[in-house]
Amino acid sequence: MPDKDFLQSDFPLAFAHRGGVLDFPENSLKAFQGAYDLGFRYMETDVHATKDGQLVAFHDDKLDRVTNTKGKIGEINFSDLSHALIGGTEPIPLLMELLEEFPDAKFNIDPKHDGAVEPLAEIIVRTNSTNRVCVGSFSDERIKRIAKLIGPKLCTGMGPKSISKLQISKLTKSLLTSPFGDCAQVPSKIKGVPFITREFVKRAHYLDKAVHAWTINEPEEIEYLLDLGVDGIMTDNLSALKSVYLARGIWNGRT
Repeated sequence: MPDKDFLQSDFPLAFAHRGGVLDFPENSLKAFQGAYDLGFRYMETDVHATKDGQLVAFHDDKLDRVTNTKGKIGEINFSDLSHALIGGTEPIPLLMELLEEFPDAKFNIDPKHDGAVEPLAEIIVRTNSTNRVCVGSFSDERIKRIAKLIGPKLCTGMGPKSISKLQISKLTKSLLTSPFGDCAQVPSKIKGVPFITREFVKRAHYLDKAVHAWTINEPEEIEYLLDLGVDGIMTDNLSALKSVYLARGIWNGRT
């Protein structure tokens, strides 16, 4: 297991994906509070920078899908987002609010565009949160940029190029260099074809990488992935994941 504070746990990590989409309005303070009250101490969220450089916890680059208004976050000042309510009821939180509201929680954060990288690095450093943050992205370049800004103590996910390198490694006996990043955060299946296999997990562990599966909501699939040896699971279905972990005696959250 990579020697990063974020990953230190006796059991597989249990992530509340966007706070727990099946139970609460996604990425809202209410969602993260609900997950926290259920005992989750690992949260997953995405971040976007507003026009005036404020970092908000939000998945889409547009407000349209989950709020009662429309517009691109990057074209709106944060002060003008007050009328945009998630699910018509919940305000969009600043990342800073989440870090301050849940000081003993750890956050897996995806900067969704290049403009979010430097504000994210600045917040992580200013709040002294390096040990409780993991940064992942679908952009290898973003991950490497933020790792360079913060330093080697930051836990990082593996971008698509690094994941591909991990996949290709099964065709060779060794790699000249280990893929960049600490965690392979990947879906269980891609277009119905299993992506996380026992061989994939073994190969990742051989290269000292953790494997986190997303987004897993069915108890049977949670059980299956745990049997394969994954190191963490991200879910929208908080009660299902907690129930499986409790039944296995591996719940490392709070009761």
